[in-house]
This record gives sequence, C-alpha cells and structure tokens, in this order.
Amino acid sequence: MLDSLAQAGFQIEFRSHARAILGVDFPEVATEIEQILLASSVPIEEIVGSGGGETKGTQRLRRALKDRGWRKHNFVVQRVIDGRARESQSHEVDHIRDFAAGTVALEIEWNNKDPFFDRDLENFKRLHADGAISIGVIVTRGASLQDELRALVRRFAEERGLASVDDLTGLGLSPTKRQRNNYASRQRGGMTFPEAWSASFVADKFGAATTHWRKLEDRVHRGVGNPCPLLLIGLPASIVTFGEPEAVVEALLDEGEAESIDDTSNR
Repeated sequence: MLDSLAQAGFQIEFRSHARAILGVDFPEVATEIEQILLASSVPIEEIVGSGGGETKGTQRLRRALKDRGWRKHNFVVQRVIDGRARESQSHEVDHIRDFAAGTVALEIEWNNKDPFFDRDLENFKRLHADGAISIGVIVTRGASLQDELRALVRRFAEERGLASVDDLTGLGLSPTKRQRNNYASRQRGGMTFPEAWSASFVADKFGAATTHWRKLEDRVHRGVGNPCPLLLIGLPASIVTFGEPEAVVEALLDEGEAESIDDTSNR
C-alpha cells in the first residue's frame, strides 16, 4: 500500500491500525491519494514567491482532492439532555469524503505554526470517538524537504544571479529592515549574498516551529490524537522542481490562484 509514494521518497506512517482499515474498508482512498501526490510538484518559484505561505502547488493539491469529491465540512457535535441541546462543538476539516464504510478526513499542513497539528489531531480524536470519521490523514512537509529547503532556495538565488537586495525587489519581494540587516550581518560573517538571503528566508518562513514532519511525528509518538487511526504523509524534497519553462510556471501559478479564489468564495 502506497508503495509508489514510498519509492518516490514520501514519508509514510500508519497509526492505530490505519493500514488495515484502509486496506479493507477504504482501498480507493490510498489509490486516490497516491495518484494525486505523485502528480504534484512545486516549482521553486512558488516557494520563493509565496513568502513562506501556502504555495499555489498546495492549492492545486486541494483542487485535485476537490475534483475527486473531497470537500470542506464543519462537523457540529451536540450534547442533548432530555431532548434539549445543552452545548455544541464544531470541528472544521478542510477535506472529507464519505464512503459506504465511513468517512475519511484529511488536512494539509504546508506551513502553519506547529500547534495546528494539535488542533488537527485533537479534532480527529474527538470526531473518531463520536463516530463521525473512521480515519484521519495529515499531509505535511517531509524531513527531506525541511532539511533541504535552505539549499533549494540558495540554488534558486545562485541560478538567478541574485547579488543584492535590489535583485530581490526585482522579484517582487520586499524584505524588511530587520531582514536586510540580517543579510548584511551574515555577509560580514563570510557568506555570499545567495547564502545569506536563503538562510534568512528559510529561518524566517520555514523555521523549526512550523508544521513539518518532525513536529508531527513528535506529537503522534506522544499519543496526541490517539486512538484515532491515522495516515501521515511527508512531502519529499523531490517535489520541488527547477528549470520549468516560464509558460509552465505561469500556467501553474494561474491554476493555483484560481483555486485560491474559488476556496475563498466558498467559505
């Protein structure tokens, strides 16, 4: 199960019998997720242009799920005493899909603050305990992607010949005074401008306290979300592409932008 993803470098972890549940009750889920993720890519221009926020690639991934019938849903759980509602809790999930055997919930955490993992896992735990979902899926940056982001961004800077802050503004980036000072400090320490900028950019936008594999792994190994069955997937560094033709990158950006607008209008 998900062997092609594993061979492509994706990290995969099953918790609380999730493998057996997927294999018996939801075999189409594993197939769909595998097909969607194997077809996904994120041009390096998107990572730089997003400023650390959700890339258009992530938005395209959301659209691919939506096209397969995965929808946003707000679960409302009420406590009723003698026929009267006493209290209620709501749990919004970005992607769910109903099957004959039950409901599967999925969250994508590209680059949020890491407490969002606590929210997702606790939501899954409560919804599973209430019988609302059968399994929860979380997709996030894998360890290889987290570890190699600095090198990837530096490669972009070197290939583009970025040599000063003026070159960044030419890309539509607007570094703050603090960031400019940080670049200068690193350069005084012996770094080239691409090295200084990439180190500062990744530290600011994709730091240790954001959502990535090790933060997720730490929580599930401590039992957060237990006993909800979980499928955890880490996106590899190989999902980031270089040298895409400009027309292809523009088309991908446009597609992601369309999804972003569509998602906003449906909220």
